[in-house]
Amino acid sequence: MRNVFASELTAIALTDGRIVLLSGDIGNRLFDEFKKHFPKRFYNCGVAEANMMSMAAGMALCGMRPITYTITPFATIRCLEQIKIDVCYHNLPVVIVGIGSGLSYAELGATHQSCDDIAFLRAVPNMTVICPCDSYEVKMALRKAVQYNGPVYIRLGKKGEPVIHKDDPDFNIGKGITITQGTDVCILSTGTIMPVVLRAGEELKKKNISTEIVSYHTVKPLDVDILGRVFSKFKVVVTVEEHSVVGGFGSSIAEWFVKQEKIKARLLNIGVSDEFFYDARDQDYARRCYGLTPEAIAEKIRGYYGKDSA
Repeated sequence: MRNVFASELTAIALTDGRIVLLSGDIGNRLFDEFKKHFPKRFYNCGVAEANMMSMAAGMALCGMRPITYTITPFATIRCLEQIKIDVCYHNLPVVIVGIGSGLSYAELGATHQSCDDIAFLRAVPNMTVICPCDSYEVKMALRKAVQYNGPVYIRLGKKGEPVIHKDDPDFNIGKGITITQGTDVCILSTGTIMPVVLRAGEELKKKNISTEIVSYHTVKPLDVDILGRVFSKFKVVVTVEEHSVVGGFGSSIAEWFVKQEKIKARLLNIGVSDEFFYDARDQDYARRCYGLTPEAIAEKIRGYYGKDSA
């Protein structure tokens, strides 16, 4: 994801002189190509993320299109006040990019894990929240974000994420993308957990449960058209995210769900438990601990779906 982000950003900057990149003391070699073309449009702001966000807001007020980039918790929670007051209060076109989201940096402890960023940022007025599932969606999300007249948060993985799409999808902010068709269960997934979700769908198929899977890349604003369709069509709708079950993607769907008068489906939210992950172990281990594996997800869904089938 990060390599595609860097190359696409350079390509966009070649045609848009307003683009400036601010880094929180990370990605210096990653952006060598960008710096070669635009040495005066790259700013290494050091480990001063709050200042970086205020700089970005000031640049946006001057007509530039700033993009900030650093590790997710430092791009979001560390400078939440500046995001809220300097960027969102003025509804400025700043693109905030967080790298290594969710449990990507699980081995580095709670300081580097980010299972609460969606909850915080989607609660801030004017903020748009996008969680691409693969490199194709990263590329398209960045293209749309730099054209968007308001704050955008793009939540990325770290590296080596599997490719889901075969080519550039029909990507629009606030519009989900159906990956697989099904008739029994619908899984709405956001972000880099998608490969796991697709394998969970294969596990469910072995149990004769037909699963539709949607890349719900935009957490805010919600694609209410898809919600209206899937909640009227399926017995069970499931949300899966590598984020806390408190306040995240699933919570946003639940907020919509409780306001509907006539709903056919039942809702199941799957994500990270409301607790700190204290073990300094890798992402795969952390996912296993929270039941974010294909087998565990499929088993939860099968049990939930079975309540209707019994």
